[in-house]
Amino acid sequence: MSKAELVFTRRFSMGHRLIDGASESCALPHGHNEFVTVALRPVRERALDGRGNMIVSFREAKQRWHEFVDTALDHALQLSERDPLLEWFRANEPGRAARIVVTPGDPTTELMAALMLAKLNAFLREAGETLVCEEISLQETPTNTVRLTGDAMDYLPPAGRAAQACWWHRPDFSIQ
Repeated sequence: MSKAELVFTRRFSMGHRLIDGASESCALPHGHNEFVTVALRPVRERALDGRGNMIVSFREAKQRWHEFVDTALDHALQLSERDPLLEWFRANEPGRAARIVVTPGDPTTELMAALMLAKLNAFLREAGETLVCEEISLQETPTNTVRLTGDAMDYLPPAGRAAQACWWHRPDFSIQ
């Protein structure tokens, strides 16, 4: 069976800390330069049209996603919703608290890949469901990468709130 994919990568820098069972070095705030690669496939396979010869233009396919990564994720801090640092920022530096990516549990690479998969598919649904994310790959370091395929809900922990209330299901630039 034939299968077409559009694949593109974006680099961003982030900070996080892991407080639930991680190594001591990960319990201290630290950062990574990460690469997120996505493979999008058309919902309906079809032949190129002989004129424009594109499934969807790369510009159209990646514009909203890259804008989200650049404005919401790049140089943001990722913290668990249970991390005491989150409340400290909210009380003492509310402007900076708005730049914190709040996650259900530790913001591991595995969790962030699943949250990003859900967010990207929310964008794609809103754009008319022409494309769907076939695979997302999040490279934390040159030697550590997480690759996910399928439905993000298969990976995400159960939410204690309605799905639509979770930032990763909304087709906007929210991170909390």
